[in-house]
Amino acid sequence: MIEVGMTHQKAWVVADEHLASRYGSGLVDALATPVLVGLCEECARMMVEPHLAQGQKTVGTAIQLDHLAATPPGLRVIVTAKLVEIDRTRLRFDVEARDEIEPIARASHERFIIDTARFERRIQEKLRNATSAGEQRT
Repeated sequence: MIEVGMTHQKAWVVADEHLASRYGSGLVDALATPVLVGLCEECARMMVEPHLAQGQKTVGTAIQLDHLAATPPGLRVIVTAKLVEIDRTRLRFDVEARDEIEPIARASHERFIIDTARFERRIQEKLRNATSAGEQRT
């Protein structure tokens, strides 16, 4: 059962592929902000996923993140997500991240519970429409 107050924590070690200099978001050898966003989203998703009904998943729809401090490669990042609001299928999380030295981010993240089959049908319909539109342009 998904309930307000649930928490989940996950840790990652910053590797070369996570760096702003490699990721393309900056020129420094520190954890890239887009990667940090992904880690926050994954932590929240992992919290609720085991509690969803068969045929359901969650999708991220919004995140407001403050990246507070740089984290060099080799340091461990610990992300903690807390479910703070449920409004029908909308879930809102407060997320904090820290490395081994200090807090590195705080975020507010929103996810929606979706029916996977319906979502896939809509994606396929969009692809068909895009293909049709592309054929009409040529």
